[in-house]
Amino acid sequence: QVQLVESGGGLVQPGGSLRLSCAASGSIFSFYDWGWYRQFSGKQRELVAIIESGGGTKYVDSVKGRFTISKDNAKNRVYLQMSSLKFEDTAVYYCNALRSGAPVLRSWGQGTQVTVSS
Repeated sequence: QVQLVESGGGLVQPGGSLRLSCAASGSIFSFYDWGWYRQFSGKQRELVAIIESGGGTKYVDSVKGRFTISKDNAKNRVYLQMSSLKFEDTAVYYCNALRSGAPVLRSWGQGTQVTVSS
């Protein structure tokens, strides 16, 4: 069973940066696209960044130019470099494998809290 562990969140001032990391156990890593989601309090998870198995990337408009998704197949890790953070980026961030843009793994990790505050 694949387990997901997100880390790297924290408290940061507006304009600051954070780098999130997602570690995936198991052997599925290189077969799927991967995505970072975020969940605002009381809202559904939103997919904000995708990295395809071949390395192509996609972003929602709200993070385009500020966030960069990357991966290390050898380490089974996906990263999200977040820069120029805004108050509205405050959320819990999760990762998951993707198939046709939908999450593959039913069991989500615990997520990592990102709080942007002055």
